[in-house]
Amino acid sequence: MESKGSFTIPITIISITIPLTVAALFLLPHATLGSAHHLKVLPFINAVLNSGTAILLLASLYFILHGKWKVHRACNLTAVGLSVLFLINYVVYHSFAPETHFGGQGWIRPLYFSILISHICLSVIIVPLVLVTLVRALKGDFARHKKIARITWPLWFYVAISGVTVYVMLAPYY
Repeated sequence: MESKGSFTIPITIISITIPLTVAALFLLPHATLGSAHHLKVLPFINAVLNSGTAILLLASLYFILHGKWKVHRACNLTAVGLSVLFLINYVVYHSFAPETHFGGQGWIRPLYFSILISHICLSVIIVPLVLVTLVRALKGDFARHKKIARITWPLWFYVAISGVTVYVMLAPYY
């Protein structure tokens, strides 16, 4: 039975809904808006949002290691906000824009796909980890927050950095 104030059900629903929504973007037909030319800026915005998230995560780590927990909290809440904006932007872009294919050849191709595949897999895992880590902090359960944050932080940082890397590698083909 779920205890009062538990976020297990909402975290589970969100953690399932987001990957299913993203998968649907690639499996279902896209809506058409005529020319998708005006959407070309959205991947760049996503790279900026991911870069901002990575910078905030580095700042968050710095501040918690130096005992500045209020700034640490602000950095993490802002990083969550940027991640939500990323997700909204990502869904909008992939709902209307045609799929972009990586055109690189040689050694860069397997490198690109290894980064992309690890990014995709970890982005599915990071959603519940971030939510659980966030809820534990907001509830003041700092011992359990710290324990899971040691797992969440490096994975979230990798997802943010690998998202930017995928954008940079794919940018010539947009």
